Amino acid sequence: MLKTAVQEQLLPGDTLQAKWDVAQAAGYDAIELRAKGDFHFASRLDELQQARKDGVVMPTVCVDMLHFLGAFDEDLRRDAVAQMKSQLTVIAEIGGLGAQTPASYGMFSRRLPPFEPPRTEEEDREVLLAGLAELGEHARKEGVTLFLEPLNRYEDHMVNRLEQAADLIRATGLDSLRIGIDSYHMNIEETDPAAAILAHADLIGHAQVSDSNRFQPGAGHLDWPAWLGALHTIGYDGYLAAECRLTGEPLEAVRSIPAFLRGSGA
Repeated sequence: MLKTAVQEQLLPGDTLQAKWDVAQAAGYDAIELRAKGDFHFASRLDELQQARKDGVVMPTVCVDMLHFLGAFDEDLRRDAVAQMKSQLTVIAEIGGLGAQTPASYGMFSRRLPPFEPPRTEEEDREVLLAGLAELGEHARKEGVTLFLEPLNRYEDHMVNRLEQAADLIRATGLDSLRIGIDSYHMNIEETDPAAAILAHADLIGHAQVSDSNRFQPGAGHLDWPAWLGALHTIGYDGYLAAECRLTGEPLEAVRSIPAFLRGSGA
């Protein structure tokens, strides 16, 4: 059975320990953390270390910043890389597995005016490879993994499909880089999401889940048996981390996710 996690902002409670009580009661195996910019995640280290001592399971962290490693501005890129290095260090210090980030978010879309970004595809690739190599080396030294997440075409113009993430990761030659898949983005971008999972089985390191409409699993039309079946086929033994909006009564929606995923083949 696959393990389930839920992002911390979806849980009620003033502390991670209180959130963990809710998560466990709902059937989750872990909490996925969120990391804002300005080195906010590092400022939480004491809190996170105490939560770990209290038994809270926190294997992964998902970035929550305003700019990313693929930013057009060089200063913003450097800041994003520095922020991600810090997040990788912190997740290592609390015994976690790694950090997930897209190449960018909300920076540019080829599907919306003005349609042509200020960099060429070759320049995009050069920037991404440089950032991923630096972050991958840092992750390797810390003993954790950086998960590169493909986003849909309206949120990122560079890495939309698993094959694009795989190409970049293989070009770095670093085992500390893996693909972080997201069912919502895959539903938009992959012709056959299950087939994409099978095709890139060797590079999938983490998985986030939400339905076709970005609400909790079960609230949309995603083919969960096929998607989860593909993960089962490749022997994926990581977490399914709920990253979604909620429809209906929030706590009931959060509680519904582990049972729904188990019933759909997880």
